[in-house]
Amino acid sequence: MFPGNYHTVHALQPAILATEIALDLAPDQRQRTIWRLDGGSGSEQELRWIVERGYHILAKGINHNRAAALGKRVKRWDRFGDAWLGEVPPPTDYARPVRVLVKRQIKDGAYHHSYYVTTLSFTSKNLFQIAYDARGGAEVEQFRNDKSGLGLEARRKRSYLGQKAYILLNDLAHNLLSDFRHHGLKGSRFATYGPQRILRDLLQTPGKLVYENGKLRRIELLSLKQNSRDLLMCLERYCLDP
Repeated sequence: MFPGNYHTVHALQPAILATEIALDLAPDQRQRTIWRLDGGSGSEQELRWIVERGYHILAKGINHNRAAALGKRVKRWDRFGDAWLGEVPPPTDYARPVRVLVKRQIKDGAYHHSYYVTTLSFTSKNLFQIAYDARGGAEVEQFRNDKSGLGLEARRKRSYLGQKAYILLNDLAHNLLSDFRHHGLKGSRFATYGPQRILRDLLQTPGKLVYENGKLRRIELLSLKQNSRDLLMCLERYCLDP
């Protein structure tokens, strides 16, 4: 643990060394390990240090001025959602071959650039960016979403044990919702819903599960609800698939 004012870039090497000890990562295991890092960790010196220890990286660069300079070297931009992606030669030596991607977005009427570095191989720039965007994000996925979606911040128990039990129940609800989203909503128009929208727009739909001889036979939802038809298909897939 480090103080709150301790920059990530300074905590990175101690954290990686501690991880090596905790997980007993041998050199051959490091070659199969990917460090996926946001911009706070992505100084060129730190990335080179990680690569020299035998790891793979999928990281965002920390230098905004370099990102802008790299953006001027892009010869072809491809659309990616509300942004554009381009690839450039590595601006420095990273101790092994890497690919460098530049992302351009419009913010407040001006272009803003960021860049990403990886030792991995991707068949397209889009897959490169998707892989980076799939990194862990507990501060958004769990803490912030749970505060708004599950009411974690709004509810408090006076006793320590009561509050502890509530937090554990909240964690259970978070895991159940995440499992439902991943296995039930994947591929549907609800795939991007967070906990708040899942609870408010989907799970508050009136309906019932019909069991016969201890087995789920059918799911009935109130047809007047606008999401019922699509939600029914999601629930059937989630409940009935092995």
